Amino acid sequence: MQKARDSLTPDHLSMLQVIAELGSFAAAARHLGLVPSALTYRVRQIEEALDVLLFDRSARQARPTEAGAELLREGARLLSDVAAVAHRVRRVGIGWEPQLTISVDGVISPTTMMELVEAFYAQSPPTRLKLHDGILSGTLEALTSGRADLALGVAVNPGTVAGLQQELLGDMLFQFVVAPHHPLAKAEEPISDAVMRAHRLVAVADSAEKGSVTMGILGGQDVLTVDSMQAKIHAQLRGLGGGFLPESMARPYLEDGRLVVRAVARPARTVQLHYAWGGPGHSAPGRALQWWLEQLRKPATRRALMENHQHP
Repeated sequence: MQKARDSLTPDHLSMLQVIAELGSFAAAARHLGLVPSALTYRVRQIEEALDVLLFDRSARQARPTEAGAELLREGARLLSDVAAVAHRVRRVGIGWEPQLTISVDGVISPTTMMELVEAFYAQSPPTRLKLHDGILSGTLEALTSGRADLALGVAVNPGTVAGLQQELLGDMLFQFVVAPHHPLAKAEEPISDAVMRAHRLVAVADSAEKGSVTMGILGGQDVLTVDSMQAKIHAQLRGLGGGFLPESMARPYLEDGRLVVRAVARPARTVQLHYAWGGPGHSAPGRALQWWLEQLRKPATRRALMENHQHP
């Protein structure tokens, strides 16, 4: 006797669907090019393997039993999954990656990222996307360690990494901002390092495994460290500390008066951001990565990734 698993082949599931749709064994046999006895024998083999009756044969029509109807429902789902796998494999075979992982720095617009993801899926690619949150050197580390295929918002110098390629995303201005009720909101400008040092700074932790990159922290200064740019904004809105934020991220809160810009004695900080791909062990870009690189070549896309920040 056949095992239950061996009886549930795609061919057998398709055969059962034909019987149910045409309503009789004779009509299904003609449709499938089989003699009725051969079709009946195959159905009986499946029923014996499952130890259930799949069709009620008491009437002239072949009506699925309760168990048969359940098998037909699950069988339709399994056949759909098989077709989807076949479609995915065919497309992977013509150059689409099975998965593409993108390391996205916290200063990149999540709204624009989701718009790009939506446009990518509109191509009906077989590639699964994975977005990885990064901060400072961790954004690049995900790429150079092989955990990502593309890094967006790289703010650190990659040095000499074999096979690594990068292009300029744009310049991002960072401003020192505090809540209106924070003591530094009333301090004399430009605020000196000595005055700054006496107040807590809100900083985002480097997401690298051995992250050590920091920005704007003075020696001996009290620091509240958070793990995302959104957490940093929320802390500063509450007056838990001051800190440097990208002008585009701070802009909505500056416009509604929930944050204020303060001039500081140190030079204004403008950071060059890049996007990078390749690196050790990476082969030539597949079609998914090529699509993303094509979008990033557009000035409007690069600008939106840096500028399109809204209230959470």
